[in-house]
Amino acid sequence: MKKNKLFFYLLMQLSFIAFSQMPESDIWLFKIKSNKQGQISLYDSLNITKRKGYDNQPSFSKDEKKIYYVSVRDDKQADIYTYDLKSKKQNRLTHSAESEYSPQLSRDGKSLSLVAVEIDSSQKIHHVDANDGVFLKKYNFDSVGYYQYLNDDTLIYYKLTDPHSLRMHVLKTGEDKWLCNSPTRGFKTIDRNKLLYGIKDSAKVDFYIYDFTIQKAKLFTSYPSINEDAYWHNQLGLMKSEGAKILRYVVNKNVWEVYLDLSAFGIKKIARFMFDSQNKYLVLVNNT
Repeated sequence: MKKNKLFFYLLMQLSFIAFSQMPESDIWLFKIKSNKQGQISLYDSLNITKRKGYDNQPSFSKDEKKIYYVSVRDDKQADIYTYDLKSKKQNRLTHSAESEYSPQLSRDGKSLSLVAVEIDSSQKIHHVDANDGVFLKKYNFDSVGYYQYLNDDTLIYYKLTDPHSLRMHVLKTGEDKWLCNSPTRGFKTIDRNKLLYGIKDSAKVDFYIYDFTIQKAKLFTSYPSINEDAYWHNQLGLMKSEGAKILRYVVNKNVWEVYLDLSAFGIKKIARFMFDSQNKYLVLVNNT
């Protein structure tokens, strides 16, 4: 029993250290223009966090007028900030004793969920008010690395076990179901019944789609790289980043194609990216 407690404590310490050893990163925003043939181009590129330090994990507000993101400033504290797309002003949203990561807006747009590294190094999902950052509630299951809501009562999360695992948690009943080991951090809900996730080995990532109605996973495709960043686009399907490029998997051809090459903008290594729901904006994280 003592050995198990010691292992769990060390695992939490390692996860906290991993969060604290962060790369230099900036958040870039692009406007999207498309033609009648469906081809897109990017314009009005802007580095919205242009500074030394860690700025990461952007997501759009429900009205898509601002971006939530994580920033680590001089106090070494990870807090949630907002960027207003119209005024181009930044604002610190959270002021707690914990470090916060992975901000996601709730379906009603009133609260923001996030992963909080608490004082005892546990990592739990908290909810704060989306407008003023005031704490609202938290879920007590621990060791959360990343997460996605499948619906209002069920979420998928990356658990800091040994090895790391992907799990489904039902909030109402507390049911916690194992889905796989060695998942990538990039997993996305396709709809309320399906989940895209990756399993990595030493040379590649295999992408699966899990159908919760039949409780089975099916191999979708693979890519010969261990880069964990992946995204599910409602119209374009599976996308991923490699260096300065965003790739798209074309199902009917069974090939990966370069969708966007951002090297001309000075982008070196895309760590995360996402589109807004109207496909008017692309936001990404560039590791410098």
